Amino acid sequence: MTVAHTLGGAFWLTTFQGLGKQIMDILLHVGAHRTGTTSFQHYLADHSEEIAARGTCVWGPRQTRGGLFTGLFPASGGLGADPNLVNGRVSLLMGKARELGADQLLISDENMIGSARHSVRSARLFPAIGERMARFGSSFGGRVTQVVLAIRQTDQWWTSAVAYTVGRGHPVPDADQFDRIAHDPRGWRDVITDLACALPEAKITVARYDDFAGHPDLLFSQLTGRAAPVVNDGYWLNRRPDVAALHAQMDPEAAKLPSDDLGHWQPFTQDQTAVLRETYADDLFWLTAGADGLATLTENSTATRASTSWPEGDRRKGHHHDSGQRKLAQSG
Repeated sequence: MTVAHTLGGAFWLTTFQGLGKQIMDILLHVGAHRTGTTSFQHYLADHSEEIAARGTCVWGPRQTRGGLFTGLFPASGGLGADPNLVNGRVSLLMGKARELGADQLLISDENMIGSARHSVRSARLFPAIGERMARFGSSFGGRVTQVVLAIRQTDQWWTSAVAYTVGRGHPVPDADQFDRIAHDPRGWRDVITDLACALPEAKITVARYDDFAGHPDLLFSQLTGRAAPVVNDGYWLNRRPDVAALHAQMDPEAAKLPSDDLGHWQPFTQDQTAVLRETYADDLFWLTAGADGLATLTENSTATRASTSWPEGDRRKGHHHDSGQRKLAQSG
């Protein structure tokens, strides 16, 4: 039985969808991966009661990957997408949240924009973000209020993403793959442009990883515009595995992975690292110059951490869910 039948027909479903989306701000935290997303989601879960008392309903990976958006994309077995069912489920849950007093819906799931594994395999930075986010936006009737995307220095992001995927059992990219990654012209500017095109109704805010890492409360305030629950302990979850951890999971005959002074894998050559850093510098210049009116770069002026170390605190592994005028963006 569909949601439409449950509510008494398509007319009532349409009415309910419109009502739910008019009375709630819809805020999306879409990652990117390897920018403290798991830490932020644990912060939201750890302070769920305080956040709910502020009028903010939170959907994290437990909700978004638990069947809520099933049907938004064609299934791997060849079954077609069914966005109407997704729209019905989303509207139903939004209505329940509103009944409980929420006037904001905060959704945090980095997989909305694609996977880090897909980026590594394609040697491109989130190539499908445009198509994916257009589909998610449609499930909310095109009424997304704000999107926050966290970005990270490009060479560091790729190093962390590759280590993460290898640590999950995926093969080590070969030299040609690393060279393709380093010299692919697609950077954060392209990712942000695709995101803005996919969600023309939303305000796009870009946060730098170095400014907000270890400060999930400040990221919460940036997203919601509301006072955040106080953080008593640091958050450092789903961290990048070092070389020793990667060796323990790899074939004993695998080549030794080169490491830096901190024991982290350094898969790129100096020349490749320089190219990636130049791409990031160009992206930051574009953002600070106004991003063509597509996005706003925000900074945390109170952050003092400028080294490679992290704040003390919880260092558990990540959550179990880890097993101009805009035109609609296309995949890639």
